[in-house]
Amino acid sequence: MSCNNPFRVQISLFLLRYAFSITSFFAECNTFSHNAWAKRCFRGSFFAYICFFRPLFVTLPTKQKFRVPAPSLKTGSVCLINHVKNKKLMTKNRQVSVAFMLMGIVFCICLVTANLLETKVFHVWGPFSLTCGFIVFPISYILNDVIAEVWGFRKARLIIWTGFAMNFFVIALGGIACALPPTVPGSDEAFREVFSFIPHITVASLLAFIVGSFLNAWVMSKMKMADRNKGNFNLRFSLRAILSTLVGESADSVIFFPLAFYILPFLFNGYPIVTLHIMTELMITQVIAKTLYEIIVLPLTIRVVKYVKRKENADVYDEGISYNAFKIGEL
Repeated sequence: MSCNNPFRVQISLFLLRYAFSITSFFAECNTFSHNAWAKRCFRGSFFAYICFFRPLFVTLPTKQKFRVPAPSLKTGSVCLINHVKNKKLMTKNRQVSVAFMLMGIVFCICLVTANLLETKVFHVWGPFSLTCGFIVFPISYILNDVIAEVWGFRKARLIIWTGFAMNFFVIALGGIACALPPTVPGSDEAFREVFSFIPHITVASLLAFIVGSFLNAWVMSKMKMADRNKGNFNLRFSLRAILSTLVGESADSVIFFPLAFYILPFLFNGYPIVTLHIMTELMITQVIAKTLYEIIVLPLTIRVVKYVKRKENADVYDEGISYNAFKIGEL
């Protein structure tokens, strides 16, 4: 509390002395009414001092206000433009185009078809044999490469999990259909041969697909970031596509064949389906054959990538993103 005018201090002291003198005067009287009047006078004088006179000469401490200078017109315009651009970019990143949707549909169809064709094995050459799923499976890896190259790892992650869900959906429906009784007993044996998926092969196939596909997309994304602004797109993309397919197919084969034909059958049945020697030959054959498949169709893949980039006006570099396979909501 502070005061800058001595005259106002004197007025204040006079009012206080008047209030106390009135109170002491009536207090000397012994009548009840006089004491009541003393109280009333004191209260009135003190109330007048507090409400009317004190605010005139007493300066109460107040909080200091800091004024933030208003932004200039130029600064505000730049901020507004950047805000609009960021909103448009976020909206665009969370949208999918027609080309992306069509590639996702073909990707899911290839996965489901490959699982259905896996039930047949054909002879290649000499001691080497392949499943008929080989015809379709490399197409899914090519589509995975195109999606990861054009739209980035996050869109590829969405497609991979969508393909996994559709695969699991078809397997579940196939199991339900096989469990339903036929009109003629024994007439569904051929149907069961195709749609009654063996549990350990199903588990091994889904797990190998998830790991191999994510490794394929991860290698594509990392190599693209490393090859940024280095020129010679055809050579750089060819190396990315071949190495990513090699890594993804190797992981797929290393997980699928031991689980499906050796480890899980041994745990549940007490014996493996194939010997270790045959399983190793199958693994090596699958990796080499699918990588060669990728190399053969590489000119077509390059043309598709260039065409999609030009039509979609998209070429995403995965800067500062999370490679967590379970963050599906991040697009």
